[in-house]
Amino acid sequence: MDVRKGDTVIIARGNFRGVEGKVTSVNRKSGRIFVEGVSRERADGTTRLVSIHASKVIIHQLVLDDKRRKDILERRARSEPKNGGKV
Repeated sequence: MDVRKGDTVIIARGNFRGVEGKVTSVNRKSGRIFVEGVSRERADGTTRLVSIHASKVIIHQLVLDDKRRKDILERRARSEPKNGGKV
């Protein structure tokens, strides 16, 4: 599932590991996202958001405003095996 603006994610790798926050923007070209609360202070005292690669986060809560996203979740739920994948 692609990460979108508004999703809640947990950072799984790097200096900000374990931080949970809402996605504020997504750069699809570079594959990086910006998360609320993940910032670094610069030398002049201003704060700057830190970009995180989308592969280094776990989506915790989806924004389901889009009908396509709901359809994807329903389709994936139907295709899962009943026994949890055990043989």
